[in-house]
Amino acid sequence: MRVSHCVKCGAFPCADVRHDCYLVPDVVVKPEEIRMVMISEAAPEDSADFYYAKGDPLFARTTVAAFRDAGVDVSSVKEIVARGVYLTTAVKCAKTGYAVATETARECSLLLEKELALFPNLKVLMLMGDVAIKAVNCIAKRAGEKRPVPAGSTYKIRGGKFEFRGARVFPSYLQAGPSYFIEKSKRRMIAEDIQAGMKAAG
Repeated sequence: MRVSHCVKCGAFPCADVRHDCYLVPDVVVKPEEIRMVMISEAAPEDSADFYYAKGDPLFARTTVAAFRDAGVDVSSVKEIVARGVYLTTAVKCAKTGYAVATETARECSLLLEKELALFPNLKVLMLMGDVAIKAVNCIAKRAGEKRPVPAGSTYKIRGGKFEFRGARVFPSYLQAGPSYFIEKSKRRMIAEDIQAGMKAAG
């Protein structure tokens, strides 16, 4: 299954993102083999930095480093996917400012919901940052379900036991992008969260 053929935005209603930087993972996966989905913030400005781009894309480099920090012996995104982990973003276009508007997270959560529904054996959601947390909470709210992740700073809520449609939910910090190498204090916590997520995914 090629994910980009299954999940598409037709209207592009969001005002605070760059539509020319729209990216849905153009990757072929076996849906039944995916047990964990790691959701980061937004697509990069340069498509060459995206997880599945050729060469040495930034998102792949920082994510591989995060998994290695967690003690997972991988050297590429391909190897991460082979372990049953799918990587995506909550917002499919690049952001124009520092933050992403709540309305944008809500709109793009429609695509994320379709994306998550592709994986019948999903056991773990890794929500890497506030935008990913907000997007999954929007999916739940739209369906009249209880929000999976309670309000509060990630520092206080991470490590709690949360669930969404049968999958364990791990709120964590953003691992995709240059901040991963800068904010060393968060690297340890991200590694701990990935360790816990991998264990729960089986």
